Amino acid sequence: MEFSALGMFIFLLAGGVVAGLLSTIASVASLASYPVLLMAGVPPVFANVTNDASLIWTGISSTAASTKELRGHWRETGFFAIFTVLGSILGCFLLLAFPGKVFEKVVPFFIASSGVLILISGHHHPKAGVKTKPWQKALQLLLLLGMGAYSGYFGAAAGVITIVLLTYLTDNSFLVNNAIKNVIGGLANLVALLIFIFTSTIYWDKAIPLAIGMFIGGYIGPHLLRHIPVPLVRRLIACLAFVQAGYYFYTAYFK
Repeated sequence: MEFSALGMFIFLLAGGVVAGLLSTIASVASLASYPVLLMAGVPPVFANVTNDASLIWTGISSTAASTKELRGHWRETGFFAIFTVLGSILGCFLLLAFPGKVFEKVVPFFIASSGVLILISGHHHPKAGVKTKPWQKALQLLLLLGMGAYSGYFGAAAGVITIVLLTYLTDNSFLVNNAIKNVIGGLANLVALLIFIFTSTIYWDKAIPLAIGMFIGGYIGPHLLRHIPVPLVRRLIACLAFVQAGYYFYTAYFK
């Protein structure tokens, strides 16, 4: 799309606000940010990298807005963050090792799967006080690494996968797990950004206005989420994930 310099800035800023809201409320920031970057002329793989550069600001603002939900859960959040960040490092190098066409072809299926999983996880009711067995703890660590790798490699809808996994790993409420997701997702994106700065191409002229918008949307989102019924949020997340998967499927196979 053709824009003036000011028009491009406003377009990216507005897209960032929407993406920040979608990130903190529905865990699908890339439903807005990824297409916005493509329309701004950024190639697909570099759009994913540039998206990571902007997403860290959603993590910062949403964390600041979620201190109520995170109270008493910082140690747990730090534990999850260690393994997701390690996985994110692996995912970044996988992204750089495989060609862009591979990335485009598989993304729709991962996103569609995440939409199904968020609906299924809504029927899971964790029991507080249940002791975790050693093999379950080992499986949790592997899943956390895998979640981080997915975030570093794909980015798109990674928040949905994170919410699903935290639902089964903890007995926290949806709002608490969503807040934890915002923190560890922001850290994973930060690590990915540090790697991509030295190994890939980031379109900073596009990333900066997008990041400003994401910071604004990311701060507003957690406040809105406290007033929306959780079952409705889950259905919203699933619907948006399916829309996102359909969009990526069309661009990957028919354009």
